[in-house]
Amino acid sequence: MSSKKLKILVFPEGTNRVRHLNLNFAVLRVFLYFFLAAIVAVGFLLFDYWRIRSDLPELSQLRVERRLYEQKVRQLSAEMDILRRDMVVLAQNDAQVRTMHELPVGAIEKPVGVGGPAEDTPNRISRIQEEIDQLRVAIDLRRQSQEEIRGLFNDQRSLFSAKPTGWPVKGWLTSLFGMRKSPFSGKRVFHEGIDIACRTGTPIHASADGIVSRAGIRSGYGKLVVIDHGYGYQTYYGHNSKIFVKVGQRVKRGEKIAAVGNTGRSTGSHLHYEVRVNGAPVNPRKYL
Repeated sequence: MSSKKLKILVFPEGTNRVRHLNLNFAVLRVFLYFFLAAIVAVGFLLFDYWRIRSDLPELSQLRVERRLYEQKVRQLSAEMDILRRDMVVLAQNDAQVRTMHELPVGAIEKPVGVGGPAEDTPNRISRIQEEIDQLRVAIDLRRQSQEEIRGLFNDQRSLFSAKPTGWPVKGWLTSLFGMRKSPFSGKRVFHEGIDIACRTGTPIHASADGIVSRAGIRSGYGKLVVIDHGYGYQTYYGHNSKIFVKVGQRVKRGEKIAAVGNTGRSTGSHLHYEVRVNGAPVNPRKYL
């Protein structure tokens, strides 16, 4: 079977000679297909090139943003590591403060250490989020611990302020706490306080913070001041010549409350001083 051919006649200018060009249709068809494929390929390449060129500004912006983001993540991670190390130090200081002041040591968790090789951004973000959650827990524990320590210190400070301390007046001891011979009957009786002799009018000072629960005349005590200090502590100041406080008045340790006198059942100018714990008299010398 003969293939179809295409004959092309060429007449060159200035000559009478005719040239013949025979083309096979099959070859021509293959050439045409290749030509069309080349045109399509070039079109796709041009389109892809145009698309890439149009996306270049956005890609450049995304690269810049990614670099900034990664830099911020690294910076944040470093700051988180520093913060967590500080939290470990705070936990250690917390335990030391509790130990030094004989406070109960709670089961306070310490933040775990951090660090390690470089990670992909998603993993770093997950790690930082996990650290943030751990820090929140650690901060809550620190806050609870500080509140507990503050409360314990406040209780100790209140107890210290309420506990009678020091001499309520300047003078010298003339009678001690306990059994003694009564200067009035000559019999042995229990003396519920101590007597401190000094001049009439010598200032008497509260031996601890408290509220005045009695300020007036009482049989045997004469002019008496009683201060309730809380925590079961009370102090009595008897035989005063003057009283400078009123019932319900809040007083501080060292504040002047009365003046030494010789009122009531007394043989001379002195202060009868008592310390009572839960209503029972105790030896005041332990608190001087």
